[in-house]
Amino acid sequence: MSNIKERISIDTNKPYALSRFGDEFTRMIKCAYTKEYKKVVILCIGSDRATGDCLGPLVGHKLRLIKYKDVSIYGTLDEPVHAKNLEEVQKSIQRLYDRPFIIAIDASLGSTNNVGHINLGFGPLLPGAGVYKNLPAVGDMYITGTVNIGGFMEFLILQSTRLGIVMKMSEIISNGIHYGLWKVLLNGEMEDTLI
Repeated sequence: MSNIKERISIDTNKPYALSRFGDEFTRMIKCAYTKEYKKVVILCIGSDRATGDCLGPLVGHKLRLIKYKDVSIYGTLDEPVHAKNLEEVQKSIQRLYDRPFIIAIDASLGSTNNVGHINLGFGPLLPGAGVYKNLPAVGDMYITGTVNIGGFMEFLILQSTRLGIVMKMSEIISNGIHYGLWKVLLNGEMEDTLI
């Protein structure tokens, strides 16, 4: 992983945000998804009950039709993964799959300058940290989208986040992941993965 930065931030308001996200995601998955892993699990965290927290379920909803046998999606609009069931879902993933590579996706809060940024990095994600929830760390790689400002009345901020920002980020993330997985599969780096 030495040739790739540990954390990348992409401003969705800049031109070519989708192509940049797709390229960076592809580079990172090629680097991190080694032969020690047997399955890619995309874990989309959040709730559809708050606009600011629905980034994960929207991405999961858009990715749910991926048809690669070694890729599974958890967390959609119909079956969200959130604070109340995250720990059980994590246990279920570990029971079902031998050595899964987990990509955790969640919304985040940040500074005014970072709203609209998508962040990618290696290592686990701490879901719910922005709203002071103590949830288990999850993932071998993470993707977060800064949907609004943090620092004061976070629950209210999540309720009043603009849907347009969240939708734009979910489109970029889901399309970039589709592109990245297709590119890696096409180049044979995840062998025999098509159903």
